[in-house]
Amino acid sequence: MKIVFTVCNDVYAPRLMDLLEKLEIDYYTRWDQVTGKGHGTEPHLGTRSFPGHNAVLMIAIREEDILERLIRGIEEVNAQILRADDKIRLFQVPLERIV
Repeated sequence: MKIVFTVCNDVYAPRLMDLLEKLEIDYYTRWDQVTGKGHGTEPHLGTRSFPGHNAVLMIAIREEDILERLIRGIEEVNAQILRADDKIRLFQVPLERIV
């Protein structure tokens, strides 16, 4: 089992949600209006100097094939996003237990 966190500019959150629907992933936890700065990216702090917010999704995935389809889907969406700073990020970590 894995847990993944996706982070994207809130402008691209609808694309990510469309992808989840297409892949029939209807289980996640979503945080909106998240602020922060990624490695080598511009900050999204919701301020005049650093406008914008991020959306974060946490998804617990039991099946490896679903994870691989999600990764491929994100890569396809990212291929359509011109600015590297705006690409959807996916962070994957082991998940030991769901209670």
